[in-house]
Amino acid sequence: MAHSFDVVRSDVVYRGKLFGLRRDEVAMPGGGTAVREVLMHPGAVVIAAVDEHDRIGVVRQYRHPLHRELWEIPAGLLDVDGEPPWEAARRELFEEAGTRAATWHTLVDLASSPGISEEVQRVYLARDLTTVPQADRYVAHGDEEAEMAIDWIALDDAVARAMNGGLENAATVAGVLAADRARQAGWTGLRPADAPWPARPH
Repeated sequence: MAHSFDVVRSDVVYRGKLFGLRRDEVAMPGGGTAVREVLMHPGAVVIAAVDEHDRIGVVRQYRHPLHRELWEIPAGLLDVDGEPPWEAARRELFEEAGTRAATWHTLVDLASSPGISEEVQRVYLARDLTTVPQADRYVAHGDEEAEMAIDWIALDDAVARAMNGGLENAATVAGVLAADRARQAGWTGLRPADAPWPARPH
């Protein structure tokens, strides 16, 4: 039997460039209320781009909270009003990897840290890839993305890295393992790119 956890009061404590912090007072099923602090986040898309040689695209990106660079598959925030998630994924693959894909599917949906954050991520599988000519590529300015470059590694090697700690970004690990599972299934049984996503923040 599902319980109801109604929010009786909600206050935004902080609103920054990328996220905010909200303080909710929640009615508990047994009576009384409890305070829950929630990281407000627009959600994100993540792209497992696999080429005809079963290589997956990865980028090396500086992550300030960890004070170091991580190997990750391309990703980006859902921070453009009115942009469908699959279009955001197409845009991010173009911007971060200089790549376009003719075939798109949904791999997995993730709740990044549901105990404290409303962030959800959708991992897409991109295949039938073409490289964008250098002159037509997106040029980033003023942030860590300006230094990123795409590298293509064998999917088997990416799985090994995920299992030995060489890949640490949670969505990247999920995307690599899901892409490997999809390959084992002959790229069949996948959800369409525009599959319903009820968990996405409003």
